[in-house]
Parts: sequence; structure tokens; C-alpha cells
Amino acid sequence: MTLFLYVFWIILCGRIDAEILLTGLAVTALAMAASRLFFGYTLRKDISVIGRIPLFSVYVFILFFQIVKANISVMRLILDKNKHTEPCMVTFRADLRTRLGRYLLANSITLTPGTITVGVEGDVYTVHCLDRSLLDTSRDAVLQKWIRRMEK
Repeated sequence: MTLFLYVFWIILCGRIDAEILLTGLAVTALAMAASRLFFGYTLRKDISVIGRIPLFSVYVFILFFQIVKANISVMRLILDKNKHTEPCMVTFRADLRTRLGRYLLANSITLTPGTITVGVEGDVYTVHCLDRSLLDTSRDAVLQKWIRRMEK
């Protein structure tokens, strides 16, 4: 992380000279000290985050696919005159262990067309759906499975 911040500093400055390099070193050291003090940053956490990058990349691809699928479903609901939509509020439990996992699921649901996460209390989600068919609340739902994999 320190190296990343230092390189990012140099890129943002746009030129390389002794002043930029020394100032960047001081700013990076200050940022790392603050992150250790206030956010509990450790090298072990940094390594665990780096190890999750491949899983997160796959998750982003799956989320994109789910968004496209939901867009098609919402278009069908809107364009089909014979189909009657029934907006509803759905409450379900997701057995995710971390706050980050719960946060990721809530935001992923909100990003998917036709659904909005209204509230999260512990592991209980309340979601507003344009139609009940747009939300998969099962434990085997694709997004939940991938988030559980990233939590391990």
C-alpha cells in the first residue's frame, strides 16, 4: 500500500525531482501512520486484500451480468401489456459474516434494476422490488455465494 501511494503521488505530480520525491515520501509516511492509527491498517490486512482481487474481479463480472439480466427483465415487465407488475417489499436473511459483505450485497441489490435495498439490520435485508420475480432471496443466490467466498 505504501508503494502504491508513493507511485500515485508521483503520477499526480507529473514530474520527478528531488523535492517531489522527498515530499511524496513524507506524505506517504504520514498517510500510512494515520491509516495505522485510525483504521488499524496492517501489512497482513493488505496482503489479504491483494489475495481477494481475483475473486472480486469475478464478482464484478457476475454483478455486471446480473445487472444486464435484470435490465432485460425490467424491460419485459414494462413493455408487456399483459403482464401485471406487483411492487412489493421483501424481507430476507443473508448469512454473511462481515459488515463489508453485508454492505456489498446491499449495494449490489440496489445497483440491480428493479430492486432497491431499503434497510439492513444485522443480517436482515428489506428490499423494495418492482416485481417479486426480480429478487432471488435464496441462500444459493449467485451474488450471496460469491460474497461468502470472498469472506473466507
